[in-house]
Amino acid sequence: MEKVLLLHSSSDGQTIKIMRHIEASLGEGYQCELVDLNQLPDVEFSRYDRALIGASIRYGHLNKALYQFIAKHQSALAQHKVGFFCVNLTARKEGKNTPETSVYIKKFLQKSAWRPELMGVFAGALLYPRYKWFDRVMIQFIMRLTGGETDTTKEVEYTDWQKVAAFAGQFKAL
Repeated sequence: MEKVLLLHSSSDGQTIKIMRHIEASLGEGYQCELVDLNQLPDVEFSRYDRALIGASIRYGHLNKALYQFIAKHQSALAQHKVGFFCVNLTARKEGKNTPETSVYIKKFLQKSAWRPELMGVFAGALLYPRYKWFDRVMIQFIMRLTGGETDTTKEVEYTDWQKVAAFAGQFKAL
């Protein structure tokens, strides 16, 4: 049985939901452990056969804890089968939903010395009723600027689950 480390940095839970979908897509023969990257865990990579890092974008940025974790575990990441994906609302648009076209992946690669073997980009979810007032107003403003949903009574999931399952297959093949 392969041991898989699933590290996440999630703002509102969609990254965790995507990780759980990947875990289910891996199927039997994989024992997965889900760990919150925001807690800056001390990970012993030698205990795992492969690892996957998923991180969400909030206000245009990945969580600083992600970069701290990568800096601390740079050599281990380079020696293991490790994939990376980011989750953002911009990826709901065609032409901004691949590692090659995502502005956030480009930013990530500029800020990080780590070069993941596998990268993915997934659209997240817009969960207006769950947001605190400030976040709801700011995200609504951003969505208005980018031609997105602005009705604050709605929850909209943009994640393409078939794309997530295909990515899980690529992760398995590492």
